[in-house]
Amino acid sequence: MQASRNLLSSIVKIFIASLLLMGLSVTFSSLSIAAPFDNASFTKQPFKIVVPFGAGGVADLTARVVAQGLSERLGQAVIVENKPGAGGIVAADLVAKSEPDGHTLFLMSNGTAVSAGLFKSLPYDTLKDFAPVSLLATFDMAIVTADNSKFKSLGELVSFAKSHPGELNIGSVNIGSTQHLAAELFKNAAGIDVQVIAFNGTPAVITALRGGQIDVAVEILAPIIPQLKGHSLRALAITSEKRSSSMPDVPTAIESQIKGMIATSWNGLSVPAKTPLEAIERLNREVQEVLKNPVVRQKLLNLNVDPKPTSPLQAQDWLKAEMKTWAQVIERAGIERQ
Repeated sequence: MQASRNLLSSIVKIFIASLLLMGLSVTFSSLSIAAPFDNASFTKQPFKIVVPFGAGGVADLTARVVAQGLSERLGQAVIVENKPGAGGIVAADLVAKSEPDGHTLFLMSNGTAVSAGLFKSLPYDTLKDFAPVSLLATFDMAIVTADNSKFKSLGELVSFAKSHPGELNIGSVNIGSTQHLAAELFKNAAGIDVQVIAFNGTPAVITALRGGQIDVAVEILAPIIPQLKGHSLRALAITSEKRSSSMPDVPTAIESQIKGMIATSWNGLSVPAKTPLEAIERLNREVQEVLKNPVVRQKLLNLNVDPKPTSPLQAQDWLKAEMKTWAQVIERAGIERQ
């Protein structure tokens, strides 16, 4: 009997020792994963900003201006990699699954917020798998019509639409785009019965406007500035909270008594969620300084883009608010989740 007790005691001691060794192993492993951030070595390898749009658009050009400024401050290459397609999902998924060391960044945009409400499932969690670094900029959208249109103000357009339900057409680019959802938001905010028609690009929208196939359109302001200044199109309202610096004579939709009609296009930077806080803070500081630079600011303003640096927390709150807004618009518009 005593021999049995001794054997059992020995087994228990071995088991406890094994547990202790396992605990130490886990502890050392955790310490290894949570190694202190090395600020000096952070800039010893190139950085990359993954852009979910093709080259040449406002978002791409904004990213390239910021990338150049960051490169100068970090003393290291900051490469812009374009990964367009699938509502930005391809680019976002690439960054979400990249090494969380602060060297691969994602250019967030309205599309990031829209996709969360537009798709039934995503290969990532928009809030849990990304850590916002900062907003970069906002850029205005406008409600426009042909220059020879009978509508001289947004109030005239809304009054006509209310007295002639179902007769007016609003144009925008692709279903599910920010412009398309902003058109749906306008329809709801103004309380009008109109048809929203989606086209495959801004040139097609402009052609339809000038040809009279649609009565009004919602579009990002920057790409249609030449048509507005050339008097082939006329802006009835800006959809931002305040008037555009490039077209200060055009009232906002809010000023035109369309309550709740606020839709602003924007972009920002984020990194994979497990990126060390110190890396996020370092990137945020550098972005802040880049966007304060007068040369950078002027380059962005020339693109009709308004610099808007924020803290990481402010960027996170902005993303959450945008996700909520566009999810509600999608639901009210009855747009089927893809």
